[in-house]
Amino acid sequence: MSTLAQWPSHQLCLSQSQRQHAVRATELAFARTLTSLQIDIGLVRILESIYVPMAAWVVERQERLKRPMVLGINGAQGAGKSTLSNLLEIILGTGFGKRVAVFSIDDLYRTRAEREALAREVHPLLMTRGVPGTHDVQLGLQVIESLKSAAPMQATKIPVFDKSIDDRCDPIFWQEWEGAADVIIFEGWCVGATPQDDAELVTPLNSLEQDQDPEQIWRTYVNDQLKGQYAELFAEIDATVMIKVPSMEAVYSWRTQQEQKLAERVQMMGTHHATEGLRIMNTEQIRQFIMHYERITRHVLTEMPSRADVTLYLNHYHQIAQVQVAPRRMSWPD
Repeated sequence: MSTLAQWPSHQLCLSQSQRQHAVRATELAFARTLTSLQIDIGLVRILESIYVPMAAWVVERQERLKRPMVLGINGAQGAGKSTLSNLLEIILGTGFGKRVAVFSIDDLYRTRAEREALAREVHPLLMTRGVPGTHDVQLGLQVIESLKSAAPMQATKIPVFDKSIDDRCDPIFWQEWEGAADVIIFEGWCVGATPQDDAELVTPLNSLEQDQDPEQIWRTYVNDQLKGQYAELFAEIDATVMIKVPSMEAVYSWRTQQEQKLAERVQMMGTHHATEGLRIMNTEQIRQFIMHYERITRHVLTEMPSRADVTLYLNHYHQIAQVQVAPRRMSWPD
């Protein structure tokens, strides 16, 4: 993500010398990872204008809390959640000396067998991973609690989901984090989402809901999940950063671009064995796929900016055009 905006000057945290040290340290650390993170303009300017000030903002809040902090990052498909999470992980670690653990709500997907059971017992659309109800929330709560409270040599195992086989990896392949983290970055398209009023569910939002959920069973179940166990999971979040896409059409466009890039990589790889398990979607399949997430995405785009701690407004060129930082809302210890 490139940027046209600046972090608000009245919300700058820590000292200028601390921030400049972080810029220099991060610039050196990024020498090897710059290409993979797809940063397309001057690194120092980006760090100084947005990312180091944001990391300093996180550091100040974590230190005031005097305990591990959970930072939620929300953004629609293709918004840049993984890139932002990686940037903050490196800046907070290299520039500010913080121990940062990162995981995605995608890591918590239920196993294929569990979703097959949900599809039989509740609604067939729950076979498609992504919406609330298709994650192991209790596992997520356990991961967060362990990352907060682990002893210095204690390992926390973070699950890994293999999208190429649509199933969770065996625990022997899970990531391991040793000890407690200072900052836990928890990212995902529906992270921090709130339920809609039941009356809003009555009218189908798209052809998927109209044709495959005419009795509102699926969308009611998903909404009930947000009222229940997902509210408990999201209550663990101490501060929320929202990457706000300009429209749903941008989601479709950016997701299509991702699929085109994947297809190009597959073509370059060339061999059957190298690409086995990869499924490339055409434009219509992408639109049908995103319809599963459209209701919650639209709801979040409408209501989250008024309560997120930081909102990064993207323009149609995928640039940060505006940064909104809310007045401090967290309750600090005495």
